[in-house]
Amino acid sequence: VQLQASGGGLVQAGGSLRLSCRASGFTSDDYAIGWFRQAPGKERERVSGISIRDGNTYYEDSVKGRFTISSDNAKNTVYLFMNNLKSEDTAVYYCAAAVDSQCRVIVGLGQGTQVTVSS
Repeated sequence: VQLQASGGGLVQAGGSLRLSCRASGFTSDDYAIGWFRQAPGKERERVSGISIRDGNTYYEDSVKGRFTISSDNAKNTVYLFMNNLKSEDTAVYYCAAAVDSQCRVIVGLGQGTQVTVSS
């Protein structure tokens, strides 16, 4: 299983970014892709997840209404649309393969992409 995240960058508060996670090596669609983030000095936290098979989604309370996760199964890619970004969203964002959309059990972790929100 390989996961490649991209799309991070520097944005002003209130702005938007789109992260992409391209997944490969799966033999079925019975998995989920999730996004996690880790800010300096803090533990890694869940952000969002989506089940590839049935499209069920999960969002952490702190991003509900601002972030949207979606999947393009034909491209084996999951997107995280981040709107109304806040300085507290600054972190390294990782995509992960998981058992379900809540991403409590991770089976693979990709490299991170830095998101920096300036105030």
